[in-house]
This record gives sequence, structure tokens and C-alpha cells, in this order.
Amino acid sequence: MRGLISRIFGFVAAVRFPRVLQTFINEKYVSGFKIDMSEFKEPKEYESLTALFTRELQCPRNFDVSPQAFISPSDGTCLERGVSKELKAISVKGHEYGIAELLGDSMERGERDAELEYVNIYLSPRDYHRYHAPCDMRILSALYVPGELYSVAVSALLKVPNLYAKNERVILKCKMRNGGILWMVFVGALNVGKMRFDFDARIQTNACASRAEALYEYENLKFKKGDHLGNFELGSTIVLVAQSEFLKFETPTDTSVKFGQKIAEFNEISQNSI
Repeated sequence: MRGLISRIFGFVAAVRFPRVLQTFINEKYVSGFKIDMSEFKEPKEYESLTALFTRELQCPRNFDVSPQAFISPSDGTCLERGVSKELKAISVKGHEYGIAELLGDSMERGERDAELEYVNIYLSPRDYHRYHAPCDMRILSALYVPGELYSVAVSALLKVPNLYAKNERVILKCKMRNGGILWMVFVGALNVGKMRFDFDARIQTNACASRAEALYEYENLKFKKGDHLGNFELGSTIVLVAQSEFLKFETPTDTSVKFGQKIAEFNEISQNSI
């Protein structure tokens, strides 16, 4: 039922209403969620709610270009960060989720023995919905995992155990420039119409109830820090998981982050690892 509701919402959000009505809808959405539009076009310029959700920055953001800096891939709120214990992580306020369950077949058995750092970034409906490469990296694979579409708001995380590992998600397994592995987990949610990825149109989310798990592997698929990767069609969550020996997250819990903001630092740098 949640999947059907989300697909209907996505369909309605994509409708282009007459200009006067669309402007009214957009302005009500912006005022209702108190969205800062200073980096974007005026609300009346967007032809649908989906276009407003997926709005592009009018000017590129500046970010730390030093090789040691790892930046936030999106705008949002850091709900939790920490170091996993026995492949368990915290979603919010002591509520756990399983990292092995979250990552599924994207995590090899030998990788489960490493100490892992993680951070959960929640994108609310008011946030910029596009996501970017947080560092120079090579994408090794994308794993689509079908699942539920629970809300990922804090209230839902407090009610549904292991929520991130139950929801539909796409896991990008990446190799960073210092040789470490980074998993970027894009978690689907109620009313999130789609998750889009620029580099592979085969990745289809929230498409139908019978979707099966799918693994896509890549050769030489490289991105520079800040490169555009794709977008949500409404707010959701990005979970970042990395091997502790290579990356240390620094962002305090319960703080807002912006795409381009430094949120971690590399422990070692090798220029030729990707």
C-alpha cells in the first residue's frame, strides 16, 4: 500500500497544472516548508512540484578541494554518526539497524571484519534533493534492493526497528582515492517518487511491487568530488558507511549539513588508488 501511495504521489507531483494554479501550489509548498530559495529560481519558474523538488542550484557551491577533505553529498540533517559495533549502527536515539542487512550483497564477507564509520543524513522536504560525489571516487557497483517505503522521519525511526534495512534502497559501492571502500546508501521512503542516477538509467526505484534485487557492476566509472550523481524526487535519507582506517567522520549529531560542507577527513592519501 505504501508503494502504491508513493507512486500515486509521484504521478500527481509530476502533473503540470495551469501556470496560475501551479504558481499557487509552488508558493504554498515553499512557504509551508519554509524553504530558502536564495540559491534557486523563483517558485513560479517551476512547471511542476517534481521540478521544484529536484531544483538545481543556480550557482555552483564552493567546497574544500583539498584531497584530505570529504564533503557532504547533499543538504540535510546529520541524525547520527559513529563507529559500528558488531555490524550494528544507530539510526536515531539508540535505535539500531544492521549494517550487513543494510548493505546486503554489496558487502563481501571479508569486509564485515573491518571497523566501520557511519553517518545518517536525513533530507527533509525542504532540502535540496540532489546528491553529489563526496570525494574523488570510482563506483564499483550499484545494488538495488526492493523493500518497504516507510517514512524515514525521526518519528518513524523511533517506531520501526531496523527501518533503513527494511526500506527500498540503492547501494553504491565505491573505491576512494586512498584505497578505502565507501558505501553510499540511498534509502527510499514514503512519497519519494523516484531515485535517479545519472550514470545508469537501468536503476528504477518505486516502479512496481514485484521488483527483484538487481546488481549493476561498472569498470572505470570515475567521479570527481562535487560531481552530480542524481536526485531524490522528495526528501529521504543517505547513509554513508566507510572503513574506519581510511575515513573519520566529524559532523556532530543533530546538526544541519550542506552539500559541499566538509564532514570527514581521510586518514591516508594515495593519489593512484582509483
